[in-house]
Amino acid sequence: MISINDIRKPILGDLEAFDAFIADNFSAEGELLQEMLTYALSSRGKGIRPIVTLLAASLHSPHSTAEHNANERHCTKRTYLAAMLVEMIHTASLIHDDVLDSADERRGHPSVNAKWQSNMAVILGDYILARTMALGMASAQYDLISYIGTAMATLCEGEVLQSQHAERLDTTRDDYFDIIYRKTASLIGVSAALGALSVGASREDVDRMRKFGEAIGIAFQIQDDILDYQRDNKTGKPANNDLKEHKITLPLICLLERATEEEAKEIKQLLKQCSESNEALDTLHKKVINGGGIEFASEILKSYLTRAMHLLHKYPDSPYHKSLLDLCLFIAERDR
Repeated sequence: MISINDIRKPILGDLEAFDAFIADNFSAEGELLQEMLTYALSSRGKGIRPIVTLLAASLHSPHSTAEHNANERHCTKRTYLAAMLVEMIHTASLIHDDVLDSADERRGHPSVNAKWQSNMAVILGDYILARTMALGMASAQYDLISYIGTAMATLCEGEVLQSQHAERLDTTRDDYFDIIYRKTASLIGVSAALGALSVGASREDVDRMRKFGEAIGIAFQIQDDILDYQRDNKTGKPANNDLKEHKITLPLICLLERATEEEAKEIKQLLKQCSESNEALDTLHKKVINGGGIEFASEILKSYLTRAMHLLHKYPDSPYHKSLLDLCLFIAERDR
């Protein structure tokens, strides 16, 4: 099974430089704000977005070769800035998400809002956003900044759409893909596009990388939604959290699309009760599993990964090309 460490191998030197770049540029006045910032940045997770940015940059860099030392650096500060922009936007969005969802945990650890209350978490998320944009503007890399501004707006639109549909229990397949494009895929698409753009890739290659990132982003979110139905998952999040929050994701959409009108009403009635009733939660969980919802979602996930891998066909073999292909396999196999 491919691990995230396998994917990181060709860019270890650049990842080390990127982490140093983050540390050099993110500090805060005041003991409490610095403590919260250090906590948030120390638990950034897998780092999929900066990994994608650095791999896309290395794939298109005129200085990178098939024969290389993993500890060498092929990226410049412009690429590290691009990776920082997407990673910090993502970090701030997760802090805000946890406040909106009243989530007490993030990746198996107390969330920022659980440790310091929601009002302080909102301030921290806002601070990270403000600091990120200030650094971007100070760098005068306006082509990178323009991508990020659009991505931030798209993320907010996705959050509002998801809340609206969760309240009305009316998420269709089209609604679902619109939401996960906005909330997840768009920023991963920007991550890949900025990597290519940061090293002077052609407009065609920047667009190709954006489409690649969006395809793996959709697949990544589908896998997250599948894992939510696995009670022994290792994500650090409680199982069936989506059902408790009345979110209709792809496995449940499968069930609804195959249901009669009367059955669909019964399913939605159960969904309304999931936040309060373990019996309703168990019943609906079993219906999705027995109704083939997981297999249905898995097939669609594979189609997006196939699309992503096809977009890489034009590139010659290299460690960076292999890592991007391996990332597709990692998304399909991951259990956390």
